[in-house]
Amino acid sequence: MEDEIFQGIEDKSPFVAWIHNISLNQQKYMKSKFSNYDFGHDIRYIMFIYDHPNCSQEDLVNMFCQSKGNIAKILKKFENEGYIKREVNPENRRKYMLNVTEKGKMLAPKYRQFAKDWEKEVGITDEDDLLKERLKEIAIKGMKIIENK
Repeated sequence: MEDEIFQGIEDKSPFVAWIHNISLNQQKYMKSKFSNYDFGHDIRYIMFIYDHPNCSQEDLVNMFCQSKGNIAKILKKFENEGYIKREVNPENRRKYMLNVTEKGKMLAPKYRQFAKDWEKEVGITDEDDLLKERLKEIAIKGMKIIENK
């Protein structure tokens, strides 16, 4: 693979460029599977809410390092489309709890299956668990570095 260029990156490109490439190609794959939907990378917010019932908008801001305004706009779209619902948090009436609707609950397993299919197609196996754990560690350290700035 010496000196070959793939989608604008090459062997000597920074490691993070390869990770970005993987993310973009997985997103393109998922978009092809969800061609009737206009989710893009934003489906990750539905999946987070699905996995974390009663989470808050602030949880999404912190997890995905996005602005409050950007998250609010995306959540409003998903709420209008019937994938999520907001309910006032009884413990803090100024905050909302986020949950997926039945429509969102039907979507999540499909998304997970397509994601598993993609991993299988690109060759990710159970043997890559150590690599996955290492990448999670790197991601968490990266979030902490930014958080402490």
